[in-house]
Amino acid sequence: RPPPPRPVQVSKKIAWLLRHGAEKEHLTLDSAGFANVHDVLENRNLKSLKVTFDELRACVRENDKQRFTLKLRSKSADTKDDDEDENEKESKNPSDYLIRANQGHSLKKIIQDQELLQPITATEENNIPAVAIHGTTKNAWKLIVASGGLKPMGRNHIHFAPGLPAEGKEKEKEKEKEIPVISGIRASSKILIYLDLAKAMQAGIKFWRSDNGVILSEGDENGLISMHFFQRVEDRTKEGGGAILIRDGKLL
Repeated sequence: RPPPPRPVQVSKKIAWLLRHGAEKEHLTLDSAGFANVHDVLENRNLKSLKVTFDELRACVRENDKQRFTLKLRSKSADTKDDDEDENEKESKNPSDYLIRANQGHSLKKIIQDQELLQPITATEENNIPAVAIHGTTKNAWKLIVASGGLKPMGRNHIHFAPGLPAEGKEKEKEKEKEIPVISGIRASSKILIYLDLAKAMQAGIKFWRSDNGVILSEGDENGLISMHFFQRVEDRTKEGGGAILIRDGKLL
């Protein structure tokens, strides 16, 4: 198998470092997950690929899942690399910038949810996503059933997408718009778990939204989102043919 394209290699190195490897690599992150870009570029994982500042900026700008946020140190956390012209005028020095991964962390001791994420609350009507989908595989589904629900599995959060990958989109007759496509679910996921988000929130489970739109939760006090909160589960494997495995929290 040929190696992945260089942009993919660079993106994966940055994602690993900011999501999982910071402590091991002695990279300083603040409570919102930001690291100094100079320190990131000087890390051995990126130095081995000779990643440049311009290449890192392109990686942030062009990443299809919007995995990263880049900001000037003097700017607010909401300032991203979208405004390329303004940033270039202000500084070309990597030390003047901070970068973070928008979600997917396993660094509980460092990252504070309230600093990194936006809470999803029932008090704000427009704040609750219409859809929350967790994609998984046939083998992983067996483990989910055996454990009684979804767990973070080594990460800080369980991930849900507010829509489907492009090849999984469906236009619903009663809706004018398609569900948006965004980070949080792999195109290869063939078992789709549709969460009853309102029901789970009513039970006291907290949910958050990342900068790139992924819905995140630590689960209940046991780190679990029970199958009781699964609105439906679809088997989209070739063998499954779209069969419904769970409806309203009950196995069929």
